[in-house]
Amino acid sequence: MIGQWYAALGINLLLGVPAIIPIWMTYYIAATWVNPAPEENDGFGVVLVGFGLPVAICSFLWWLVNRPLAHRTRLHPAQYWPLSLLGTFAPTITITLIGISL
Repeated sequence: MIGQWYAALGINLLLGVPAIIPIWMTYYIAATWVNPAPEENDGFGVVLVGFGLPVAICSFLWWLVNRPLAHRTRLHPAQYWPLSLLGTFAPTITITLIGISL
């Protein structure tokens, strides 16, 4: 079963649920990098250590799960990696669209 594309998509959908937080953290880092709020005067180092480290750890764990899985599936790497990214970002996109529509 692990050789099928839907197994890889399902695993990445499951990984995407807790990935909502690091994806939001990445958005926050990118948004505050250009135009920081005046009350956030602690410096960018605090944001980078506080948010960057969890994002790096979660990205590394995602890579650790997907690297062996990419070799086991029948998909070409050019097909597997976009599929895995889509599966990972799907919960975040869903939550964002639900929040916009409310």
